[in-house]
Amino acid sequence: QVQLVESGGGLVQPGGSHGLSCAASGRILSLNNMNWFRQAPGKQREWVATISINFEPEYADSVKGRFTISRDNAKKTVYLQMNSLKPDDTAIYYCNVDAYTVGRSTLGNYWGQGTQVTVSS
Repeated sequence: QVQLVESGGGLVQPGGSHGLSCAASGRILSLNNMNWFRQAPGKQREWVATISINFEPEYADSVKGRFTISRDNAKKTVYLQMNSLKPDDTAIYYCNVDAYTVGRSTLGNYWGQGTQVTVSS
């Protein structure tokens, strides 16, 4: 299994910047796609960004040009740098990874517990 621990949530002023990180641990053989999702109050969880095993990033239109996803394979960590934050970015941010683990022949998908980001003055 894979455990994901997010950190970096907090209160940010509109227009500000903030970074999130998510560290994976467990009997991991390979981390494939690493993703960030978010869920705003009263809304469905939505995809924010993905970074592939080849370090290719993809972004939702709502965050393109403002957010940057990156990864450090040695640390088994994925990051999300958020710039030009807006009140609409307020949400619980979840880390999500696809991984091969010891004892499992198929790709598993795992979620972190989430971290709150609030954008408000």
